[in-house]
Amino acid sequence: MLHLSVQDADNATYHRSIIMEVKAYLEITMQIPAAAAGVYAAYREPFLKTIAGALTKELLVRDDDVQVLHGFDSAAHAAAYLESALFKEDVFKGLQPLWSAAPDVRIYTVA
Repeated sequence: MLHLSVQDADNATYHRSIIMEVKAYLEITMQIPAAAAGVYAAYREPFLKTIAGALTKELLVRDDDVQVLHGFDSAAHAAAYLESALFKEDVFKGLQPLWSAAPDVRIYTVA
């Protein structure tokens, strides 16, 4: 849920809540050290603030691998993120040296 405060021409403030539902997930599974969480932390806020349709981003850690689960309002926005400058120039370049194997990238739609 997104909470907004809107001020009108008379400087009266109105509060609105908008329910934003995740309709698609981008899952990226990587065989990297859990210490790579710093890259996740550095780009979580820019992802949520600047990427169209981005709603959530979670880091899932196991002994064998790390998954980043991104929630979007559509599968099209999930796919577009993979082509974005933030992903290609920052996230990808920051993580690539840490990979022991190519990442598994999947987009799922919510049924």
